[in-house]
Amino acid sequence: MRISTSWMYQQQVNTMMGQQNSLDETQNEISTGYAINVASDNPVGAAQIVGLNHIMAENTQYTSNINSANTRLSTETSTLSSVSNLLNSVNDIGLGAINGAMSSSDLSNMATQLTQYRNELVQLANTTDANGQALFSGTSNTTTPFVMNSSTGAVTYAGNDQQSFSAIGAGLQIASNDPGSSLFMNLPAGNGSFVSSAASSNTGTLVVGANSVSDASAFATATASGPINDTITFGANGTYSVTDASGNPVLDSSGNPVTGTYTDGGSISFDGMSISMSGTPAAGDTVSVQSDSASNTQDVFTTLNNMINALQSGGSTAQITNTLNRQLEALGQAMNSVSNTQVSVGSRMDTLTQQQSDYSDLSVTYQSALNDVQNVDMATAISNLSLQSTALQASQQVFAKIQGTSLFNYLQS
Repeated sequence: MRISTSWMYQQQVNTMMGQQNSLDETQNEISTGYAINVASDNPVGAAQIVGLNHIMAENTQYTSNINSANTRLSTETSTLSSVSNLLNSVNDIGLGAINGAMSSSDLSNMATQLTQYRNELVQLANTTDANGQALFSGTSNTTTPFVMNSSTGAVTYAGNDQQSFSAIGAGLQIASNDPGSSLFMNLPAGNGSFVSSAASSNTGTLVVGANSVSDASAFATATASGPINDTITFGANGTYSVTDASGNPVLDSSGNPVTGTYTDGGSISFDGMSISMSGTPAAGDTVSVQSDSASNTQDVFTTLNNMINALQSGGSTAQITNTLNRQLEALGQAMNSVSNTQVSVGSRMDTLTQQQSDYSDLSVTYQSALNDVQNVDMATAISNLSLQSTALQASQQVFAKIQGTSLFNYLQS
């Protein structure tokens, strides 16, 4: 086999070009710090890098969502705490006003305080987050949710009933707000099961106090065919009878009409309900008992307005006390609503904290895996660079020496 000079030259050139290419790749690795700069460097590793970067980008976005939701819920927590303190102050005023020794001037001053609290409550309900979005307007967060009529003090809700959600993981969302409709507006009246109210036209001193469901089974049976809408009517000497919305007698478990004689400080019980009372009813005085949950709702602003109006009414002690008792019941429902929402928000924030901690740990793990695949080992790369440079120089020197060699050179020697 004869080896031509041109083939020998080509082989030497190819060898040097390969060495030069390897040297260039190593220099590029050292300058960029990456072992893989193009997919052809390591197709499998390049695919791993793409996958890891995608996962890390998702985690970064989820972490950003968590931070935003946390900030929003933190603002809500602070606001709800202020609302809770305000409602406690309102409750204290209401309890203090149920005192026959209070003068009309005292009651007027209390009404003024409640008016200030109502206005402050409207402001708190319209609180916005760091981005200027209303906390309690549902998903309509660019709308001022609560609008007060300056003449009557009545407050209307302009938001919606929906919650905003933030994606904090694959298939995992968390509510980042609470609509004001459920928090402040659509609250159950009375004790949450029924409302018992003395008629405003009563002329006696009867006051309806605390009332509750004393027999859940009997109450469920009484409401099975529809809501309760009964009236307790008093006769002479405290006698009473109970009729339904059609004027028919309400029957007890034995099938007898519910009747009896009330004594001061006693209670009247029927259909699983117990209604405490005090004072002396006049003949013809009535007490209504209703369990229609659809109509027995009352927003917290109306509760404050009713308390204000009662304190400013100049009515009898019994009338004012009856009104305040019912409004304090409604206020209790509002306080429960705020408390339950605080618990819910706290639970959501705990979830966010745990999820954020998980992503922080995962970020370290994924970054370490990415570094292992993507980053170059500098010590090895520098060592390779030195060896490759030396090998290339040796090849160049050998080629230069062989290039100058021929048969004529040999014959001349």
